[in-house]
Amino acid sequence: MFEITQRLERKGVSEDAIVAAAMDLYVSHGMDEKAAAAEMHKKIRKYLGDPNVASLLLGAILLEDELYVKRKDSEIKDDPVFLLSDEIIGMAIAECIGGTYARFEFTRYDQKKPGILKTLGPFLDDAVAGLIAGCTSRLYSECV
Repeated sequence: MFEITQRLERKGVSEDAIVAAAMDLYVSHGMDEKAAAAEMHKKIRKYLGDPNVASLLLGAILLEDELYVKRKDSEIKDDPVFLLSDEIIGMAIAECIGGTYARFEFTRYDQKKPGILKTLGPFLDDAVAGLIAGCTSRLYSECV
């Protein structure tokens, strides 16, 4: 959907990197890590194909390019506290996939920034954290 997988890969965000970041904070709910990683791959692929998730991710990519990458002295280079739209995008992605529970999972990933998340700019780190949070939240709900 919207070539979102290819767009993310051009930003250095592969499916494997997303799953690795997800597994950094994985909490076992009766499923071993290998099986959980395989399920995460499936969920990531599924939700990258969802037009709502893909369009929010695309919005994050375009905003990051326009407001962060292309601006020599970007006002948001240090992800200032007054910038909330990045968090809103991440929470929207998480909730679109995993409902209200995913908002709390988003906070965990947003604060710890495991794996690839720590290398991304202010919009993309939250958007990918939202994708991870939504998918892990769904995985946990299905395990219980």
